[in-house]
Amino acid sequence: MSSSKETRVQIDGVDLECVVGDIAAQDGFDAVVNAANAQLQIGGGVAGAIHRTAGPGLAEECRPMAPIRPGEAVITSGHDLPNPHVIHCLGPVYGQDEPADELLASCYREALALAEKNGLGTVAFPAISTGAFGYPLEAAARVALATVLGEIPDLESVERIRFVLYDRGALDVHADVLRELAGEEGPEGRSA
Repeated sequence: MSSSKETRVQIDGVDLECVVGDIAAQDGFDAVVNAANAQLQIGGGVAGAIHRTAGPGLAEECRPMAPIRPGEAVITSGHDLPNPHVIHCLGPVYGQDEPADELLASCYREALALAEKNGLGTVAFPAISTGAFGYPLEAAARVALATVLGEIPDLESVERIRFVLYDRGALDVHADVLRELAGEEGPEGRSA
C-alpha cells in the first residue's frame, strides 16, 4: 500500500478510500466485488484472483446464477476468501457494450444496493472493466467514483467503501479523480 498517495475522504459518515492492493486479500471487509465475466466463472485478472483464492465452491455457487448481463450484479458467499460475501458485477466491454458509462455506473449502483439489502457495512471494489474489457482508466474512475459519491447519501448500512487498485498508476488516477470530485461535495468531503 502506498501511504504517500493513498486517498481517503469521508462524506455523510461514509469513509471512501483508494489503495493499491490485492482484491482477494481484503481482510475486514464484508464483501469484495468481482469484475466478473457473464458466466461468473474463473477468468483472468480480478475474476481469476477471486476464484483462485475462494476455491472451487465459488464457481459451483455461481453456476446457477449465470449468465448475467452488463451492468448487473449478484451476490454469493465468500467461500475461502477473508470476506463473507462476493458481489459479482459484469462491467461493459468498452466500445462494444453501450452505453458503456451507464452500464458501468449500474455495476456500482447494483453492487451497493446488494450490500445494503444484505446489511453489509464494508465493500471493496476493483476498477471494473479497466482490464481485459478495455475501459480507459481515467474515464472508468470518473464514472465509478461519481456514481459511488452519488449513492453515499442514500446508504444506511454501508459505512466504508474501498477501491483496491492494481498498481501505483491506477491509484494516482483514482486519487486525483476522487480529490476533484470530493471537492465538489462541500465541507463534508475532505481528502487526507
